[in-house]
Amino acid sequence: MDIGFIGLGNMGFPMARRLIEAKHQLFVFDSRKEVMDRLVALGAKAMSSPRDVADRAETVMASLPSLQASLDVAAGKDGVIEGKRVKRFVDLSTVGSQMAVRIHDILAKRDLVQIDCPVSGGVGGAEKGTLAVMVSGPRADFEAIKPALEVIGKVFFIGEKPGSAQTMKLANNFLSGTAIVATSEAVVMGVKAGLDPSIMIDVINSGSGMNTASRDKFPRSILPRSFDFGFATGLMVKDIRLALDEMKSLGLSMEVAEAVGRLWETVIRENGGDSDFTEAIKPIEKKAGVVVGRKSGIAGK
Repeated sequence: MDIGFIGLGNMGFPMARRLIEAKHQLFVFDSRKEVMDRLVALGAKAMSSPRDVADRAETVMASLPSLQASLDVAAGKDGVIEGKRVKRFVDLSTVGSQMAVRIHDILAKRDLVQIDCPVSGGVGGAEKGTLAVMVSGPRADFEAIKPALEVIGKVFFIGEKPGSAQTMKLANNFLSGTAIVATSEAVVMGVKAGLDPSIMIDVINSGSGMNTASRDKFPRSILPRSFDFGFATGLMVKDIRLALDEMKSLGLSMEVAEAVGRLWETVIRENGGDSDFTEAIKPIEKKAGVVVGRKSGIAGK
């Protein structure tokens, strides 16, 4: 299948690479020539703009860092909307249901199909092809691209309503963001009381408190103090803000979500948007006066 791919960042690059390895012909664009060159070496063809990509492929995928980037790539000057061959725009980004509907409505005026397709599973999942791939859009178009999506992960058809997959993604990432800060507070409490954080994580992962943060983030990036899980704090905060907006638009009570949102605002204010999201524990440690680490099984003040 000829596929356009726009956005070759931490998530986009490994997804695009897997599509090439599955023998799809990729037409790629990114603002950074060096990342395009790496994919060209694997068999992709470099394009000069989103419009250029959309001139070459019926299906154009995009993995982008912000709502504005998705809107600009889809419908801006020299965007996908101006392409001669494109039939469907598959947005792998997390933009929230309101932006997804906005892009859908703009593209529909040109008889182009918007496929909302956010993914979850981090850089590791993108590398291994084990992402959770959430899809909403016309069923026939979903079936047309399903074989390609199965290359990057496990595919879930959420429904035909525009934005439905975004709602699913926000629910997922709200839980992921909650797990990190809640587990950080729990472990910091234990360390403040003199417990070994490594033993704490082992117990949590053997008990009812086990979650994705205790299972994955703590052993790999937090206890070793490497903070290199591969997802930026800025992106997590974007997702939490979008989830809060979605909840408000639905008129929901959201006491837990608002508390989680406040914690993540503190994290981005103190650590910066480019920090790894596993560094969320640092402001919590700072307030408690402890440092959580694995070295010799000792947590120091």
